[in-house]
Amino acid sequence: MTAASSKTDRLVLHLAAARKLARYLLRNNADAEDVVQEAYVRALQHGGSADAGDGRAWMLTIVRNVGYDWIRRSRRAPSDSTPIDPEEIRTDAPSPEAVLLAKLNVEALRRSLDRLPVNHRTVVILRDLEQMSYKEIAERAEIPLGTVMSRLARGRASLRTLLSTHPANFSQPSERSCQTNEGSTGDLVRRAHPSRD
Repeated sequence: MTAASSKTDRLVLHLAAARKLARYLLRNNADAEDVVQEAYVRALQHGGSADAGDGRAWMLTIVRNVGYDWIRRSRRAPSDSTPIDPEEIRTDAPSPEAVLLAKLNVEALRRSLDRLPVNHRTVVILRDLEQMSYKEIAERAEIPLGTVMSRLARGRASLRTLLSTHPANFSQPSERSCQTNEGSTGDLVRRAHPSRD
């Protein structure tokens, strides 16, 4: 196996996470696919910059930067017409009621995430969906650790507020999960969008 082939294989492992991040940033599947393609081209051209690890944080940073560039170039609000991917809705309960509730939860969460400012949405997604550490987010976003924590706190608080406006459509977290700092919003995001990596 050549070094280039090994590098490509490592990057392909993060394709699902890259697509998910791009979809959340752009809110349009076609634009998101273009961003992921452009990000992978850049990553393969500049592969020497990858960390010694698996390259996940490095790849997601490239996707985020390309996504931001795409938004700036387009100078238009991202489309709100992204359909929910049925593969992203997973439920252990086989009943039709549980499936419907899961779909409503995902839709309410997607709408709420879409309403967050892009810098808050990005940090929430990287932390709660992609489970990156605060330090990784700070390094990759080139912002201080305190800024990561404040954006995450503000993003989660805004998300909680937005989700509370959909009480009939969104099952609320347990009281116990709301007592932890990490708990409620992050857990809700992860439950509604389990990682496919």
